[in-house]
Amino acid sequence: MVHREIERQRRQEMATFYSSLRSLLPLEFIKGKRSISDHMNEAVNYIKHMENKIKELGAKREELKKLFDSKTKMENHEINNHTSGNFTIHHNNGILGIEITSGGGLKEERLKLSKLLQLLLEEGLEVSCLSNQVNGRLLHSVQFEVNNSNSVDLSELRRKIANVIPTLRCSDSD
Repeated sequence: MVHREIERQRRQEMATFYSSLRSLLPLEFIKGKRSISDHMNEAVNYIKHMENKIKELGAKREELKKLFDSKTKMENHEINNHTSGNFTIHHNNGILGIEITSGGGLKEERLKLSKLLQLLLEEGLEVSCLSNQVNGRLLHSVQFEVNNSNSVDLSELRRKIANVIPTLRCSDSD
């Protein structure tokens, strides 16, 4: 009698385990299957399927990491090696303009432009600014108007700009 009771408990336990296993399988792996052995076989197939997916996703993750790392290194290299730029001062009928081209990062560009605008405002000039990106390089056009272009010493202005933004070099001449 004890033997029968132990066997009945074992079968109940196996049925619970089987039911638990079946509930974890996606429907496509148990659809149309009736026998326990079929479900067990599909559980093995599902585990193998998931192992392959894990390998594929791991390889894809590594590929994306390498791509991200190489892109980050390339961007850092570009920022470190191309932060310098040029500026040119133009004057035409009382309107003076400064054109700045640079390949630096956006954060560095904002800081440079901010320093330049502050300098021009300190000089008492009315300033307008336009920024564009052309072929991966930022182009800033700053214009300011003066009543008498002779009242602004262009050489002194070039020197001040070069002092405020040392990574820029003047590409025009007096």
